[in-house]
Amino acid sequence: MQVSVSSGGRVRHPAQTGPAWLLSMCQDVCEGMEYLEAHSFLHRDLAARNCLVDERNVVKVSDFGMTRYVLDNQYISSSGAKFPVKWSPPEVLHYSKYSSKSDVWSFGVVMWEIYSEGRTPFENHSNLEVVNEITRGTRLFRPHRATQLLYAIMYRCWHEVRAPGSPVLFKSDEYFIRTGRTGEGHQSIQIRA
Repeated sequence: MQVSVSSGGRVRHPAQTGPAWLLSMCQDVCEGMEYLEAHSFLHRDLAARNCLVDERNVVKVSDFGMTRYVLDNQYISSSGAKFPVKWSPPEVLHYSKYSSKSDVWSFGVVMWEIYSEGRTPFENHSNLEVVNEITRGTRLFRPHRATQLLYAIMYRCWHEVRAPGSPVLFKSDEYFIRTGRTGEGHQSIQIRA
């Protein structure tokens, strides 16, 4: 997501994308994931590469090839199935166990991708190295465009121990109030893990 095209066909570079727009992108993804979760779906492949930006700069979650309908908020994949290692939590890496918690983890990685201007998570590591790093508790570093408050939201998404059903709150209006920035039209979004 380093470069996007505006409705007028002009290329928008990262320097022209302010904090409010980056936060709005995160909110749009969160709303899409909240919708899927409310309808008992697990995405299982949430990543910036699977998000589209329309002519009004609204981000839409896409690529539902790995999406599953679940009744008990849990899905265990068959052995040998491929999955996006660098966007996956420990329970997926070790047990192929998906839940809304694994989508929350991926949402944190998408936030990281947005605030790092499209960098690939763990970009210089092999999948095996990533599995070992995540297992040891290593998490992605704070991207240069993310404030400490935004990084804290990302980091909460990557907590291994969280009670089932406990919400991870993405409150953009709280962020704007606490930072003194203006952000009209933003609201609190919550996804449960």
